[in-house]
Amino acid sequence: MNKTPVWLAVAVTVMSNPTFAAEPLHVASLSTVTTEIVQKVGGNRVAVTGLVKPGIDPHDYEPTPADLKAIAGSDLVVASGKGIEGYLAKLQLSSGTPAALLSVGDALPGLRAMPGTEGRKGGEDPHWWHSISAMQKAVQVVRDRLVSLRPEDREKFTTNAASYQVELETLKRWAAAEMAKVPRDQRKLVTSHDAFQYFARDFGFTIYPIKGISSDDEPSSKKVAELIAIIRKQKVKAIFPENIENPKVMSEITRETGVKVAGKLYADGLGEDAAATYDGMVRNNVSTIASALGD
Repeated sequence: MNKTPVWLAVAVTVMSNPTFAAEPLHVASLSTVTTEIVQKVGGNRVAVTGLVKPGIDPHDYEPTPADLKAIAGSDLVVASGKGIEGYLAKLQLSSGTPAALLSVGDALPGLRAMPGTEGRKGGEDPHWWHSISAMQKAVQVVRDRLVSLRPEDREKFTTNAASYQVELETLKRWAAAEMAKVPRDQRKLVTSHDAFQYFARDFGFTIYPIKGISSDDEPSSKKVAELIAIIRKQKVKAIFPENIENPKVMSEITRETGVKVAGKLYADGLGEDAAATYDGMVRNNVSTIASALGD
């Protein structure tokens, strides 16, 4: 009687039982947006630890000892890039991680913020995810890096990325239809800080930020006065606070101009509840803007 060799029986068991599958890639993410991209593309072949949580300002993020431990144990660290995580070099040194680093935004075309009041020079806007087209490119960047790290899962990553791209294309068409409701002469966006240049490019808006590229860039009294004058001259219909917001300056502007305060926008990443996904965040922002500025 022929018996199956023990080594062959073990091999068959390993290949047929998902419990024996290769350990998933361990990824530490420094952005709520990149966390979602990695989850969508990686599926069950990737274990993602999102270090920057919804509602946390990425400009002010400071890693905890637990965060450093998570980074040290990762195969890949993913950041949004374009300078928004100014602590990256220090973080890698502190964690001692040998993991590869993927700064997603650095692989995408850049967009400079427009020069503002007080002679402020325009710098590169790191908030690329406010363009759905840029988000679609980011999915490709993440897919390619995951494939390079785990080529045996190429088909899985490619299929997952394609499915996510379909969702993003549907979202893009919806957003375009909503923005069409806003007259061209009303496409003026007064926001808490300069985070919507990609959105402005895609939909033909002019941005009037209260603060600069970073939410820490507090405006001077001169800038506030200039912005008040612009709002009056341009007949701006509404101003938009953000979910992470110090309302002091915005209150002064509304008091001086009488302009209404619209709903909150999510500028620096995903939020909570309905805005906890990229789709939900975009739908919140687009609907809020269209409702306040549309006819």
